[in-house]
Amino acid sequence: MKLAVIAELGDSDSVAKEVALELHYGARQAEGQVSLARDLARRLPSTFEAMKRGALDPYRASKVADQTAVLTDEQAREVDARVAEKITTRDATSVRRLVNRTVARVDPDGHARRCQERKRSRSVQLCHENEGMATLYAYLPAEIAATIYTRVDRVARRLRGRGEERTLDELRADVFSDLCLGVAGEVEAPRAEVFVYLDFLTWTGLRNEPAELAGHGPIPAQLAREIAANATIRRVITDPMTGTPIDVGRHRYRPSAATKELVQVRDRECRVPGCHRPVQACDLDHVEPWAQGGNTHSTNLCGLCRRDHRLKDEPGWQHRMTGTGTLEITTPAGRTYRSQPEPLTTAA
Repeated sequence: MKLAVIAELGDSDSVAKEVALELHYGARQAEGQVSLARDLARRLPSTFEAMKRGALDPYRASKVADQTAVLTDEQAREVDARVAEKITTRDATSVRRLVNRTVARVDPDGHARRCQERKRSRSVQLCHENEGMATLYAYLPAEIAATIYTRVDRVARRLRGRGEERTLDELRADVFSDLCLGVAGEVEAPRAEVFVYLDFLTWTGLRNEPAELAGHGPIPAQLAREIAANATIRRVITDPMTGTPIDVGRHRYRPSAATKELVQVRDRECRVPGCHRPVQACDLDHVEPWAQGGNTHSTNLCGLCRRDHRLKDEPGWQHRMTGTGTLEITTPAGRTYRSQPEPLTTAA
């Protein structure tokens, strides 16, 4: 109701000042509210309607407005229409990623151009903190940053054990420092894996659908092809009607390599809503426990981070996988939440 009233105040530059005086906002907060109100009322009608129904809060709605700010009014309305029915059950991070992915599909050329422009603003910054500490920021292209982090993480994990008392975070920090300073010990260089999802026609150059970099989001088709030029390509067959991977499971307790890879490709992140830990760092869990008759099959396996895996065994928590691959989680309070991985390709 507040945003609707603000949107009716007109286009004058002084509206933000009036809002600031009436609501006791600072100038920047008032300007943000006015911008959000105008976007919702004029460019994002479906998102605004979800707010009016009480299905969406202003913070998540702002994620739609922020990510569509680079689009024309017509393109913004197209994104709005595509995502409106999906964002009401997602957390803010998932909303932002979904909208980013949709923006890249609605405006692939503009997305590629913006990615190229952003590369020119890459930088490294030093910020001094308290108690003798400092933060080093590196603003890098996503594929480079992901590869660096993966290498640091793999080396750190290999150093665990053997009486090592440092935490994994401490090990990552020390490995990163040693690699940057050139004082790393004799450590076998690990293969730094990053996962890029692109369809066959885009890979061959016959179309330019945006690809997806795991843990980051959409990347331009040309960048995905450049990464794939020196990568191991794994074929994943998807259902043409839904865009989801087709099962290749095995009937054994320990998942076969093919089943494990299929589940990881399908899930991408921990399957509990709101948790975005990459599935490569998660446990592969039987939804229906093996001891209770659950089979080792992609339709009964999902990725759960260690914390959510342990939570599954707490009293009152129930997990169930439907025939369509939706994970249903029922809490001790009796509330049920659903998790459905994003399809890898656009459905037919």
